[in-house]
Amino acid sequence: MALSIDSIQQPINAELKIFETKFRDSMKSHVPLLDKITYYIVKRKGKQMRPMFVFLSARILGNPSESTYHAASMVELLHTATLVHDDVVDDSFERRGFFSINALWKNKIAVLVGDYLLSRGLLLALENKEFQLLSILSTAVKMMSEGELLQIEKARNLDIKEEIYYEVIRQKTASLIAAACSAGAASVTEDESVIERFRLFGEYTGMAFQIKDDLFDFGDIDVGKPLGIDIKEKKMTLPLIYALQNTDRSTRRQMINIIKNHNDNKHKVAEVIRFVRSSGGIEYAGQVMNDYRNRALSILAEFDDNPAKTSMQNLVMYVTERAK
Repeated sequence: MALSIDSIQQPINAELKIFETKFRDSMKSHVPLLDKITYYIVKRKGKQMRPMFVFLSARILGNPSESTYHAASMVELLHTATLVHDDVVDDSFERRGFFSINALWKNKIAVLVGDYLLSRGLLLALENKEFQLLSILSTAVKMMSEGELLQIEKARNLDIKEEIYYEVIRQKTASLIAAACSAGAASVTEDESVIERFRLFGEYTGMAFQIKDDLFDFGDIDVGKPLGIDIKEKKMTLPLIYALQNTDRSTRRQMINIIKNHNDNKHKVAEVIRFVRSSGGIEYAGQVMNDYRNRALSILAEFDDNPAKTSMQNLVMYVTERAK
């Protein structure tokens, strides 16, 4: 039976309903234009997966507190800010089937909106004296920025090795899911070892999540982004890295030349996709993804069984088996 977000949310439905109101309130401004844009953001919200990680982590350990709502709002404010900025950086005019902020209000306004959302998240922590949550989330912001810059630096020469790839995705993607889980835990317990276990659980889950996302670039199903978009953007993903590492020098040179100089030619991009598919890159990346997923699930197994733990296990399975 296919897992659904609705079924996974069951143990935290009440908390998520309250969270939606608190999240809306956390974005309010005295500037009408800003309120109009944040209203648009709320109306086109996604699955709210990261707040789910916060609430499920807290619920596994006990009863969510007011701090848990602060943590969830901070995580979603930060996540939304990064998405708004990413769309500017990537010159993307669509997100989740809707126009992006920069498509509707131009880049300058989009950057300022992202800055505003980030500042609201930080102020939410300060206003409520949530210093541990502030530390957790500020560390995630730092790591996400470092991960993106590391990826850009390495993409210039297409010299990303496997270990560098893992470092990039650990920082740019896994760090926020790790922060969501550790912040959720920190909102209900002071046990540093437990908080660290949840951070590591989130990191492993985030690594698996990103590898799954990278696999979509070589798939044959519609996932809401064009096939080969990572190749066109010269992003070195695990299936491609594996394929290049396990071929002869001549083929490697040929593929790197396409990615560097012909990445806007759809026939050439399709050639790279065929190369990766035939090289075992898809299967290898799938194995690595499953390994990270199993590491995450083994950490969850350390905690007592309850409905939230079952939902968290299902959420891990969902992010690695999703169709988009």
